[in-house]
Amino acid sequence: MEISLNMVEETTVEPATLKITPEAAKEAKRLLGLQGTPDMVVRIAVQGGGCSGFTYRMNFDTKVSEFDEVIDAGDAKFAVDAKSALFLKGTTLDYVNALMGGGFKFVNPNATGTCGCGESFSA
Repeated sequence: MEISLNMVEETTVEPATLKITPEAAKEAKRLLGLQGTPDMVVRIAVQGGGCSGFTYRMNFDTKVSEFDEVIDAGDAKFAVDAKSALFLKGTTLDYVNALMGGGFKFVNPNATGTCGCGESFSA
């Protein structure tokens, strides 16, 4: 078998842990603007708890670790810690503007079950 020096290895690019919809980025930017602190990010985490075993958490943070995945959604920046990233791989964060049932929504293909309120999941 002859090996050419011009052969190019095929590489696979891993997708970001979390996909952010334009609606979610726009609402996050609005909420970040209300905080009045520059360089703030929306921190997204998964913690044990809730009626299904795990729950999503979102808050504001000014500290980003070298181990965090930072997602630049154009209008806003999001940070996900390495442990939470394991549970969020392939997840989409959306924002729904509605009188009832509106707010940020996680669409997680890794969740094997969710609770009735949609605030917790099992994996």
